[in-house]
Amino acid sequence: MSDDGAAVVAAVEAIAERIENERDHLTQLDSAIGDADHGGNMARGWAAAAEAARDLDDPDAETVAKTVGKTLMAEVGGASGPLFGGSLVFAAGELDEGITPETAVAFAETYLEKVEDRGDARVGDQTMVDALTPAVHAFKKSIEVDDLEPIEALAKAVDAAERGVAFTVPIRARKGRASYLGWRSVGHQDPGATSTLFILEEVLDVAADRLGVEVPETDASSPTIPDEDPDEAAEDGSAAASEDD
Repeated sequence: MSDDGAAVVAAVEAIAERIENERDHLTQLDSAIGDADHGGNMARGWAAAAEAARDLDDPDAETVAKTVGKTLMAEVGGASGPLFGGSLVFAAGELDEGITPETAVAFAETYLEKVEDRGDARVGDQTMVDALTPAVHAFKKSIEVDDLEPIEALAKAVDAAERGVAFTVPIRARKGRASYLGWRSVGHQDPGATSTLFILEEVLDVAADRLGVEVPETDASSPTIPDEDPDEAAEDGSAAASEDD
């Protein structure tokens, strides 16, 4: 098994264990605004995904990611299967040359794009997108603009996702079953955003463990909801500078 393939398998196994440990918590969150099945569905899906990943014969990162995505699609019920799994199948193609800072950014961006398209959701809709969007943009900015080490970029992404999860509490749900509650959805933490955070936390921990380093500490420099793509921010800044001239 390639080093990258082994790393992805290790991450999937860690995610499966974490989701199982958080099953009741996710169920409790979903029972308030959904149908109380997010914890069970995700735990079942990730357990099956971990088993499928372990059974692969000498896989590379792309193969593991596609296998996990297809398994999640088959095993996770409701909207979460296509969102978490289907998006992963598409994004896996970005890892065809292995895991590098560049391919990791491309993977993250493609995954976010597919989640947005499949769920027709954007930041502020009280969905997993509220955690995923700031995480992806923080990761991209850390790699492409700030020139940080990948492990530091991952830590920034997790920090941004955590802020995104907190952001779901005071807003009204506009997508999914929770949207049927209208303003009654305000005050509840989104379960999909929460499980997204758990996944990212495990990816960070596995990456740090395989590199033999401590998980980097992050500061408060990340914006609360960094939902702006770094490329778009740079273009806006250039345009503003031109207008000043």
